[in-house]
Amino acid sequence: MTRHLLKLVWNRKGSNALMIVEIFFSFLVVFALLTAALFLASNYRRPLGFDWTDVWVVSIDVGQTSDDEHSAEQVETFAQVLREARTLASIEAAAGLLSAPYAATSSTTYLQPAGSPQVYVEVNEVTDDARDALDLELVAGRWFERSDDGLSWQPAVIDRELARALFGAGDPLGRWLDDKPRAASGAAPERGRRRVVGVVSDFRQHGELAAANPYMFVRKRVGDPADRPLRSLVLETTPGTPAAYEEEVLGRLGAVAPEWSFVVRPMAQMRSTSFRLRLAPIVVGAVVAGFLIVMVALGLVGVLWQNVVRRTRELGLRRATGATRRDVRRQISMELLLLTTLALGLGTLLAVQLPVLDLLPALGTGVFTAGLLLAGTLVYALVLVAALYPSWLASRVEPAEALRWE
Repeated sequence: MTRHLLKLVWNRKGSNALMIVEIFFSFLVVFALLTAALFLASNYRRPLGFDWTDVWVVSIDVGQTSDDEHSAEQVETFAQVLREARTLASIEAAAGLLSAPYAATSSTTYLQPAGSPQVYVEVNEVTDDARDALDLELVAGRWFERSDDGLSWQPAVIDRELARALFGAGDPLGRWLDDKPRAASGAAPERGRRRVVGVVSDFRQHGELAAANPYMFVRKRVGDPADRPLRSLVLETTPGTPAAYEEEVLGRLGAVAPEWSFVVRPMAQMRSTSFRLRLAPIVVGAVVAGFLIVMVALGLVGVLWQNVVRRTRELGLRRATGATRRDVRRQISMELLLLTTLALGLGTLLAVQLPVLDLLPALGTGVFTAGLLLAGTLVYALVLVAALYPSWLASRVEPAEALRWE
């Protein structure tokens, strides 16, 4: 049966090639859309690592575009702003951050401790109150504390994703986050070296729909001229604090630093904006894919209908030799399924290059496989639906129709 179908498909290779191309590109579009949707859904189910409810973000503009240069006056002004924020009546905790959650900006670096692979890491500079303001979950070690001011090295808190990437199942506490050898006994390590003092749960700065990238927090000493002033404040407000209280926050902070400008946004609003930006491509892709699927379905119906008309003699002879209407419908459907299998085989061969070449490492094998299977199932279902009317039309050909060709 399969050999006979292959022969029939080959005899009409011109029109069949067009259907294979249509199904091939439809499969790729559906695969890309479903995989992206599954990726976002998989991310959404994972823990966020912080609490965004009743939290406001204050963006600070110090009047310069670069963070690389700062003055001692700016450092002291930031310290005064942070102290003022902590005295506000409806503020339960206030902390400084280089990049706030859901913000578009982030800082990255590479880490490679001795004996570990190189890992691409997101880095955030924070003050000691960041854990309380964001309700971070500490799973090992400790958070930053005031006594860290006397350390000759820089304490760091990493998330579990980074701990797994750098140290596997080993204990990350006390490990150095560079490939330099330890200082000799009695000698002080370099001020810039970082050492792990704590581990928090996976932290996803860019929100629920973002992947869990390896993450590290670095402590900033407030008021130290060596540490640059941070550009964001995170304020944990008392539940039920009205939006009108923003004016009080802006007035108090502006009085401390009149030359700086401040913008206050609830983190819930930033979260909604992040959702819209990440879901917009999926929605647009779904609309485009929907139109494409409809056009492909109509095209398949048209091509199959035309094939049935041209094959009236062949189908009539099959009926005359004893084939039932069900046999004819099954033949037409099997031919189209064979074409679909060829198209999906080519599409799958192209799609598997993503994990083979490690082009999208964040995607994950499970999401990729699920997207591939769902896309294939959907395309097969589409093809079977498109074959319903042409196969029914073919089954209506009577044996006498073959006599017209004699």
